[in-house]
Amino acid sequence: MAFWLLKSEPDVYGIADLEREGETLWDGVRNYQARNFLRQMAVGDRAFFYHSNTKPPGIVGLMTVSATEQVDPSQFDPDSDYYDPRSQADNPTWITVKLIFGDRFQPGLTLAELRAEFTTEDLLILRPGNRLSVTPVEEDVAERLLQRLRSPAI
Repeated sequence: MAFWLLKSEPDVYGIADLEREGETLWDGVRNYQARNFLRQMAVGDRAFFYHSNTKPPGIVGLMTVSATEQVDPSQFDPDSDYYDPRSQADNPTWITVKLIFGDRFQPGLTLAELRAEFTTEDLLILRPGNRLSVTPVEEDVAERLLQRLRSPAI
């Protein structure tokens, strides 16, 4: 089992949406490196749900990969913000995963708390200029995150 961190803006799709729906297709990823990380995922992998572009940004939940190698349908929808006219149905450019809700952390871990407790080597999200919406998380770092999320500092 591997661990990942996936970012989404809560006004686009947040942890509350996933909790309500139970499962989602993680569509709209349009960065090749992030797409390649999605391709490396396996059923059973876990992912931290990170709310971005909000105050405060941070880790708010946990998800589990339920299906891999899913074709992202938004690439074929001309009305979608994620439409890609170059992608072909017989050879789609954008592949994604399905995720199921695992947990919601209240409180979560804010970006400021992550910066105080983890290094840029621990979490790619902390590296200056990193804008990837999908990043791997090493198992030891994931365990530290889970311990911190389940036992918040007082």
